[in-house]
Amino acid sequence: MGYLLNGPKLKTPFRVKYDDAEATFQLTRVLHEHLMAKPAGASVVLMCIGTDRSTGDALGPLVGSEVTERNDRIKLFGTLDNPIHAVNLEETIQLVTRMVPRPYIVAVDACLGQAASVGQITLAQGALQPGAGVHKRLPAVGDVHITGIVNVGGCMEYFVLQNTRLSMVFKMANVIADAVAGAIFETESRLHSATATDIRTASRTPITRFHALFRR
Repeated sequence: MGYLLNGPKLKTPFRVKYDDAEATFQLTRVLHEHLMAKPAGASVVLMCIGTDRSTGDALGPLVGSEVTERNDRIKLFGTLDNPIHAVNLEETIQLVTRMVPRPYIVAVDACLGQAASVGQITLAQGALQPGAGVHKRLPAVGDVHITGIVNVGGCMEYFVLQNTRLSMVFKMANVIADAVAGAIFETESRLHSATATDIRTASRTPITRFHALFRR
């Protein structure tokens, strides 16, 4: 069990290709379901992990910077200007625990995978293990995590990340940023307007507003 992890991985991971016409809506819906089930009183914190010195590994910081353009009130750590990487990850985790009494962490990171999976975005319950793809031992982080498979793994991982196409990473980052901003906004709106007896019903209501907003 890693840092800031409130429970084991229980649900089957959700996967969608970044260029799927329904990718943003589907990712928004699934993340919204997770956020509606978070512990009462917990505050959503977005942690976007990666570095701006590598095109493949820049997915997390790109998501962070894009989310700030959509909603600057979200508690967010990790942008292109201030990335979270191997050197400062543990320090950032400690900072979050000091600043936020009951954090519910949504962690975002790039990863490598099989050739057929490149371009997939995955959302799953539980912590992610940053640096695993490049054989680094870093603290696990997240109550729920989102990863983007940016290239093929298995050999010369640093070289592969450095030579990943920025075009795909940028498009993937925008899909994730739209979904994160939308899911957090929708969750906060519903929790603020719902009573203690109808929160469960609200969490099952289709997010039609965001479907219309993000549909391509």
